[in-house]
Amino acid sequence: MYIRTEKTPNGKWKLFTLTNDQHMQVSILNYGGTITRLVVPDKHGKLENIVLGYKNILDYESNPYFFGTIIGRVAGRIPNSTFTIDKSNYSLEANEGVHHLHGASTGFHRVTWNAEPFQTTNSVGVKLTHRSPDGEGGYPGNVEVTVTYTLTNDNQFKINYDAVSDQQTALTLTNHSYFNLSGDFKDTIHDHLVEIDSDHVVELDEQLIPTGEKVHVENTPFDFRTERKLASGIDSDHQQNRVVGNGYDHYFLFNNTTKNDVIVREKTSGRLMCITTNQPGMVMYTANTLPESVELTEGLSRNYLGVCFETQGPPASLHHDGFPSIILEANQPYQKHTVFSFGFTE
Repeated sequence: MYIRTEKTPNGKWKLFTLTNDQHMQVSILNYGGTITRLVVPDKHGKLENIVLGYKNILDYESNPYFFGTIIGRVAGRIPNSTFTIDKSNYSLEANEGVHHLHGASTGFHRVTWNAEPFQTTNSVGVKLTHRSPDGEGGYPGNVEVTVTYTLTNDNQFKINYDAVSDQQTALTLTNHSYFNLSGDFKDTIHDHLVEIDSDHVVELDEQLIPTGEKVHVENTPFDFRTERKLASGIDSDHQQNRVVGNGYDHYFLFNNTTKNDVIVREKTSGRLMCITTNQPGMVMYTANTLPESVELTEGLSRNYLGVCFETQGPPASLHHDGFPSIILEANQPYQKHTVFSFGFTE
């Protein structure tokens, strides 16, 4: 196991590459806490990259597609860029029409994080820290954030999110990696087989804002309680698939009844990815509107080239009852984790 540290061409950032004894690799840029590469063996032992990233590392400075980044303070959309806590109203920067998306211009994806690599007997990792001051982006509270990336020798990639605020605030963090288990982007994600332990998804309106309604997945393309291809939603005429540009960009509420919250398989490569988390759900996004002109590490981008599994709390809870809250109380710890375990399918 080892860690390689490099400076980027602009001299401002550091790139850390973690390698375990199975030759699995994760590359992490301290700008945005961005996962730029994730190299995993296929069933024949061939090592290939399974996350989308830019060919030119300096493109992460703009990164309008949020490839691989930490998202915060609140992952997702906040309607009309406002929310209320305890009768106090907060106004945020609008960066998607009148709405606030992924922290806007002061979001954690635009932060150069303090980074400290570490190594233990069975793991290598990087600990990232950042202080977000009171009022930044319109959010209340001084927030101290730590995100720890750990690669273990049994091919688990772990993300731990820890934070504390000196005021009541809204907070839910995630990672925005686009996965493609075919390896080196050989194919789109249409034929990826996905299983999700979820009975309900959150309904979206025409502006992709949660309506507050939970839709039961039975007899819909959102029923992943037994595995199905992502193509079933991409090619669907279901109104909720069409409203997001043909595919998925929806919050799934986890049942917490199975060992894994999400299982993803790609038959040709034989790769298997299992996801477990203590978050109450996730947004699954199938890159419905990715353009065809972006230079990536393994070629040009196109629609449906990757799928995001954004484990997080639901921002819908800021405006609707009946959802797990994303309000963090003053001086109370925020402790969330997500584990990606890699193996091989039968």
